[in-house]
Amino acid sequence: MGTSYPDKTNARGIWQLSDITKNILGEGTYPNAGSRGLFMGGDEITDFVTIATTGNAANFGTTGALSDATDSSGYGNHTRGVLNGNTPLATQVYYTISTLGNAANFGDLSVGRRLTNGAGNSTRGITAGGYISSGTTYYNVIDFNTITSLGTAVDFGDLSVSRYGSNGGTASPTKALFAGGYTGSNSDVIDFVEISTTGNAVDFGNLSAAEYGYQGCSSSTRAVFSGGNISSLQYVTIASKSNSIDYGDLSASRRNCGSTSNSVRGVVAGGTTGSNINIIEHFQIPIGGNVSDFGDLTNSRQELSATSQSHGGLQEFNPRAPELYSPTSKVLPTGPQGDIGIFGGGQNPSLTNIIDFTTISSLGNSVDFGDMVAACRSSGGASNNIRTVFSGIRTPSNTTNLEYIEFATKGNAADFGDVADTYAARAGFANETRGITAGGYDASDNLINVIEYITMASIGNAADFGDLTAARQSFSGHCSPTRGVFGGGYESGSSPYFNNTIDYITISSTGDATDFGDLLGIVAQPGSNVSSNVRGVFAGGVVPSVHNVIQYVTIASAGNATDFGDLTDERRAPGGASTNIRGLFAGGYANPATVATVDYITIASTGNAADFGDMTVAREDMGSGSNGHGGLQ
Repeated sequence: MGTSYPDKTNARGIWQLSDITKNILGEGTYPNAGSRGLFMGGDEITDFVTIATTGNAANFGTTGALSDATDSSGYGNHTRGVLNGNTPLATQVYYTISTLGNAANFGDLSVGRRLTNGAGNSTRGITAGGYISSGTTYYNVIDFNTITSLGTAVDFGDLSVSRYGSNGGTASPTKALFAGGYTGSNSDVIDFVEISTTGNAVDFGNLSAAEYGYQGCSSSTRAVFSGGNISSLQYVTIASKSNSIDYGDLSASRRNCGSTSNSVRGVVAGGTTGSNINIIEHFQIPIGGNVSDFGDLTNSRQELSATSQSHGGLQEFNPRAPELYSPTSKVLPTGPQGDIGIFGGGQNPSLTNIIDFTTISSLGNSVDFGDMVAACRSSGGASNNIRTVFSGIRTPSNTTNLEYIEFATKGNAADFGDVADTYAARAGFANETRGITAGGYDASDNLINVIEYITMASIGNAADFGDLTAARQSFSGHCSPTRGVFGGGYESGSSPYFNNTIDYITISSTGDATDFGDLLGIVAQPGSNVSSNVRGVFAGGVVPSVHNVIQYVTIASAGNATDFGDLTDERRAPGGASTNIRGLFAGGYANPATVATVDYITIASTGNAADFGDMTVAREDMGSGSNGHGGLQ
């Protein structure tokens, strides 16, 4: 894919060297900046290596207050590595990764236990599962610490099943995965949590073999599990729930090893093959394959844990695709100045799973972002500055599915939760905190008036909000930070069943929608999700033939829509995305075929749309969103 961070080949202008230096030292998107890996515990010794090179490990220090650091787990960020050991049972210690020395006291777990599972990102470390030495008391406890602070861990939630030895802990900047373990028998379960929230773990998929003693490492997009008394390396794509895939082998079957990584290289050390070993091996995370020799630990041991300054959970060292940078090689912003538009799924005439994205402030063609969970259409989008959530997904049957992507990392959509029933052809929008999905039709083709809401920061099921003024499908919506507006659609009644109704809700509350006014004509399948914090814009649709009219409302003031101008061609069901300044209308059906055309407007003015570029594939009826629309101002 090419270089994905500012260096002398892709930085621009007179600030080229300044950009490179700031990125490496401060902005931190340069991959593998700070590549020291720690292999902690297994006995009272901690070793370190430089992951980007090869060679034998060197002694870093002792485990300090942990007199027995077998059965260990740990996590770390770019400054600290934290270790949970065996004796004293609840004790946590930490190392300052840049400075050799003995561990210092960090705090205690919320529940004393051993053979836990650790993972984390730059701010938060998570410890999951474990058991106590007496009897067969297994734990499903998940607790967390703020890595930069000292103190006792705080309850996070529960694993899906109580287990120990599930040390396959891995992370992206947003998710932590816990794999395998022992529940009374070996487990193949992979769970995950959203690191920034609290709550119970959610099923992710299954390993290829039920074992305990797995260890995990990751890039920001791919998690790799090794050990577990088998030789295979297994990976999953962190953004997409799925079963693991075998894609390489260790030199021998073993369990209870330690594993960590930088953004491209995974390193596996120690473990047991019946007797303890000191071997360190490495592999390439993006491609897999059999491991190569790296060097040796200072002594043979098992039941150790590992962390690094540049593993996949650290956003600071997360390389991004070149398309997520501006022409000056700066990372594209999010929030009020966000600049990324997303278009997911659609049909032409068969269903597609393609997700496109584009930089809204510039002109040009869309770029591939990843894939929806399955080929689909009618997937209304709701976006804040972090993610887009798609709802009303038809695959080709109606589903209850909510799926999401995150703007910061290109990749496939993942499961978010469910709506109340099998709905399709819904409208959606979101402000910074709450997403709204409304209307559509059910599996029996009955039109519905239900409005539901989600909390954008927390994956989970939708909750009831209220009702639209009329049941309808194939309509559109947009919002300001406080108010959401729905317009048009198909409804029951006399032919041609089109609707010119505009409803509105107050996003922060719950309750039924209120009449706002009327669109210009009776319009089904208009394109929307385009708004500033003042204006919302609808474009195209069917009235009853396909048309090119663009119309707008002032979101804060109820009233009928006003003519804005025209699209470059007549079409229905385009996708919409915007910043506070510019709106895009992408794709759609322009009789007699779908098109790839992307048009743009300046929201604060009126006038006809102009050509922006093309989508990767011509299609209509897709979900869409952006990370800088008017609802986020």
